[in-house]
Amino acid sequence: MSLFSIISFLIIVAIVWIFAFKKSREVNIDSSEGFFMGGRSLTGITIAGTIIMTNLSTEQIVGQNGQSYVAGMEVMAWEVTAAIACVFLAFVFLPKYLKYGVNTISDFIEIRYDTTTKRLVSLLFIITYMISFLPVVLYSGSLVFNQIFHIDEIIGVNPFITIILIASFIGIVGLLYLLMGGMRLSAFSDTIYGIGLIIGGLSIPILGLIALGDGSFIRGIETVIQNTPEKLNSIGAVDSDIVPWPTLFTGMLFNNVFFWCTNQMIVQKALAGKNLKEGQKGALYVGFFKIFGALFLVFPGIIAFNIFGNSISSADNAYPILVATVLPKWAYGVFAAVIFGAILSSFVGSLNSTATLFTLDFYKPIFKKDATDSEVTRAGKMITIIVGLISIFIAPLISFAPSGLYAVVQQFNGIYNMPLLVIILLGFYSKKATAFGAKITIIFHIIFYGLSKVLLSNIHYLYVLGGLFFVDLFVMFLIAKIKPLQKKIEFQKITNETNASSFEVSANEQAASKQMINKVDLTSWEKGKWIGALVIICMIGMYVVFSPLGVAQ
Repeated sequence: MSLFSIISFLIIVAIVWIFAFKKSREVNIDSSEGFFMGGRSLTGITIAGTIIMTNLSTEQIVGQNGQSYVAGMEVMAWEVTAAIACVFLAFVFLPKYLKYGVNTISDFIEIRYDTTTKRLVSLLFIITYMISFLPVVLYSGSLVFNQIFHIDEIIGVNPFITIILIASFIGIVGLLYLLMGGMRLSAFSDTIYGIGLIIGGLSIPILGLIALGDGSFIRGIETVIQNTPEKLNSIGAVDSDIVPWPTLFTGMLFNNVFFWCTNQMIVQKALAGKNLKEGQKGALYVGFFKIFGALFLVFPGIIAFNIFGNSISSADNAYPILVATVLPKWAYGVFAAVIFGAILSSFVGSLNSTATLFTLDFYKPIFKKDATDSEVTRAGKMITIIVGLISIFIAPLISFAPSGLYAVVQQFNGIYNMPLLVIILLGFYSKKATAFGAKITIIFHIIFYGLSKVLLSNIHYLYVLGGLFFVDLFVMFLIAKIKPLQKKIEFQKITNETNASSFEVSANEQAASKQMINKVDLTSWEKGKWIGALVIICMIGMYVVFSPLGVAQ
């Protein structure tokens, strides 16, 4: 990176910060609702931007393009099939969450089941974010940032020290984002970085195709189709190591619904919308992004294979080498700011969710039940600092982990994703599901998922997750049959004026009624169903294009 690139990088980061900070001042972050939920003031575009950037990380950009360099477009399943889960979020999950007026996924579990189940789920979320997601985002993001922009060569220190410095810088900036503006500040910065990511991300495959076609974009496309038609096939083999096609309808589908509809760090952004309509808009905008995002999250790997062949020793180097080859030198600072934004947003989004869960589910009800709203907010800020510093400390240590541990960490969500999805679905649609059954299902799943890593190690884990979803469902129904509720649960509608603190009271699973508190307008987006149908049509269309019916062989 030249001096011009460094200066342009710093200017862009500063401008984004100033803009987002000014917008965040419109909400009082000294209140818990303002700090954790952005004052429930986000619009569709802002919700989409913050969800997209929380989801995306440099590890994803580099890793998926590395996989496509080897295996081709079947990797796009991780992106494209997420669109249908976004439709589910918009029309199934979000309306029900907002109907109960919850701030966290675990709030709903407490209302529907009981406090113990709620805290068990919250604890699993917190442990996963602290051990798996936050440090990995910082470490992998710093590693990739250094890999693309060679910061170690610029400052003249070894790569490990460089990674520590980059991770610390990103972590501290992330902490300042939350402490100075809460979720709202990060949401607005995410939106700007998201727009930059779309423009900057698409520029790489466009420039790559132009380079491949000796100055012609169309000739570049023709070259890819002629030389590597087999890599353009998105339908993975039954025994594929990446995404076997049957899992698109089982393990991949269930995993997507868990991540996009029941994962706190994603759903919290949609819950922060000013009303249901804006939340639905945000979810559906994300659906479109996930479909077309495959063009810069997966397709560049195939372009890299066409340009470099098998000369790249490590597949994960395919994207950084492609960027270094096709990106104009003057654009390095801009692209660095976009990549920095992707790392920062993932870190901040998960950090905010972790602090929200700990503060609202443990600090307030256990450690200081009489805490005022301002005391809860101060505690949330303190927890944000503690968790952030722990993540910064752990991040560089990941480099010392045994070989293969990183891949295991990436599958850590499998410990609780299927039972959580089952518990929430039955919480929505079954009045017979019990809190006791929920606890047994979680414990059962953890044990059997652990055993599957040993006994079923040769079977793709998406097959395993698909099977465990139905097994968990059976366990919940079986427990409800063996030890049923003494009285069926009935839900009583309560108006917006109801005291919001009432939903914090522990739910008794034998209670005759449960409370539903609407904090926002629950009117659906009038065009929503048509847009949702278009999302699904585009998803199917993308698979048709990248199949033997389209450009693949």
